[in-house]
Amino acid sequence: MKKVVAIIKPFKLDDVREALSEVGISGLTVTEVKGFGRQKGHTEMYRGAEYMVDFLPKVKLEIVIADEDVERCLETIVNAAHTGKIGDGKIFVQNVERAIRIRTGEENNDAI
Repeated sequence: MKKVVAIIKPFKLDDVREALSEVGISGLTVTEVKGFGRQKGHTEMYRGAEYMVDFLPKVKLEIVIADEDVERCLETIVNAAHTGKIGDGKIFVQNVERAIRIRTGEENNDAI
């Protein structure tokens, strides 16, 4: 099993969720986060004063899937989240040693 963590632009969340659903990937966790990479941040004006916004709003998706679904999941996220502009995000893939569905006690692939 793998855990896919994707950091994307907030307005792309619905597109990514729908695209994942279309390819049969339905379970995911979404968290609103803030951060920056190469995009750095930007300046804004507030009551005539300019200030730096260091951390930009992003959305973090976490998906635990079977090994055989990883490539399909990654391609789907990349295609749905892509705008071609800086700040489109990143995807990280991690190993998952064990998963347990609390309600039934099912484990690993049966639990996801």
